[in-house]
Amino acid sequence: MRNLVQDLRYGLRNLRLSRGFVLVVLLTLALGIGANTTIFSAIDNKPLPYPGANRG
Repeated sequence: MRNLVQDLRYGLRNLRLSRGFVLVVLLTLALGIGANTTIFSAIDNKPLPYPGANRG
């Protein structure tokens, strides 16, 4: 457990020093999540091509 805490502290220190990398990673995640949400929302609004598709 002690090693885990030390590793987390080390990782956070390195992330603090490389803010550009963190920014790129966060922007990439935001764009990916936003694109997936948009695409699946657009697909979900179309009716399915079989009878009784609107039943829950």
